[in-house]
Amino acid sequence: MTAPVLLTNLRILDPSRNLDEMGGLLMADGRIVAAGANARNQGAPEGTEIRDCSGLVAVPGLVDAQVFVGEPGNEYRETIESASRAAAAGGITSFITMPDTNPVIDDIALVEFVQKTARDKALVNVYPSAALTKGLLGKEMTEFGLLSAAGAVSFTNGRSPVDDTMVLRRAMTYAREFNAIIACETRDPYLGGGVMNSGVLASWLGLSGIPREAEIIPLERDLRVAEMTGGAYHASRLSVPGSAAAVAQARQRGVKVTCGISINNLTLNENDIGEYRTFFKLYPPLRGEDDRVSMVEALKNGTIDIIVSSHDPQDVDTKRVPFADAADGAVGLETMLAAALRLYHSGGIDLMRLIDAMSTRPAAIFGLDAGTLKPGAKADITLIDLDYPWIVSKDDLVSRSKNTPFDNARFTGRAVQTYVRGLRVHSV
Repeated sequence: MTAPVLLTNLRILDPSRNLDEMGGLLMADGRIVAAGANARNQGAPEGTEIRDCSGLVAVPGLVDAQVFVGEPGNEYRETIESASRAAAAGGITSFITMPDTNPVIDDIALVEFVQKTARDKALVNVYPSAALTKGLLGKEMTEFGLLSAAGAVSFTNGRSPVDDTMVLRRAMTYAREFNAIIACETRDPYLGGGVMNSGVLASWLGLSGIPREAEIIPLERDLRVAEMTGGAYHASRLSVPGSAAAVAQARQRGVKVTCGISINNLTLNENDIGEYRTFFKLYPPLRGEDDRVSMVEALKNGTIDIIVSSHDPQDVDTKRVPFADAADGAVGLETMLAAALRLYHSGGIDLMRLIDAMSTRPAAIFGLDAGTLKPGAKADITLIDLDYPWIVSKDDLVSRSKNTPFDNARFTGRAVQTYVRGLRVHSV
């Protein structure tokens, strides 16, 4: 039980109700009592704490559908606890963990381990995804029914694609019976063996390239399997307009498909790699500027459903090496919102759609109790100062790893307060 709190003089923006108005937000006992103009000047229960939030925007707590953590096995990179603190600092109140750990999250005991650790130590809501195949080897399916019952919210092979089409077909057929969602990386193991976007810049740098077809070909294959089985399919991270077009065409055929994009592919391009800067070695690779602009448009028109941080902590040993030898990945929980606000400030996309892609829509896709400010919902809330100026410093990052491509980046806008079940877990 927590005392009532009334946040006043807010701009309330709630994509779940298509609501954008000035008002207040009243919460009690971890739930939202009222949010909007009707909560302004209506009084409050006795003992309510009133907080003036002039100049801030209240949105449903952000939901990140793709977060890699080190725990169990590589806690020196990131723990569930440290990831939750980084998430709270970035305005994220719920995130889904990937099964790429040691051991792999492929049985009930490990799903329960993630949940228990999160209950005991995490500041935010943590939802485990389970491995689609045992050991992420792409050969033998895991027990979808038991893992779903234990709390797994999706099934994925993490960073690894599923190369065996028959395994994917069986998995999608089986998952359909449990209303489970299959989330896949679309990466051809042969065409996708390079280290950066294929093109002139890769040639100049003497680096092997990853063509667009390395993403499009396996995506189109997966979409045909989804069509054949009638299962729900989620393409985890797309990066090129050909992929967005394939998704749009599949939807016209009635395929149950959703898709996401990394914030990195929306706000950075291959030129940021510069002189072999390994913090920009990512997957999907940073593409050309024309690709980036096209993907922003695909997000704007709804072809791309959600934005993910692609939070993937790496340490010095895997990043302070020659570019071709460096591991893929960057931390992103603390910078996803601020980087996304670049698109808003530049006029590329409106704020309602941006928050929808980072909160309401991912919650709906993965069936999470999140993504809304409607009365009765959990009081998971992010307060944003759209004009807050700040500079990213790796020394200030909460994450245990510091491999951010936004080091020293200048941002306008950030999460200044984060509430989970009505409790303030972060404040600037």
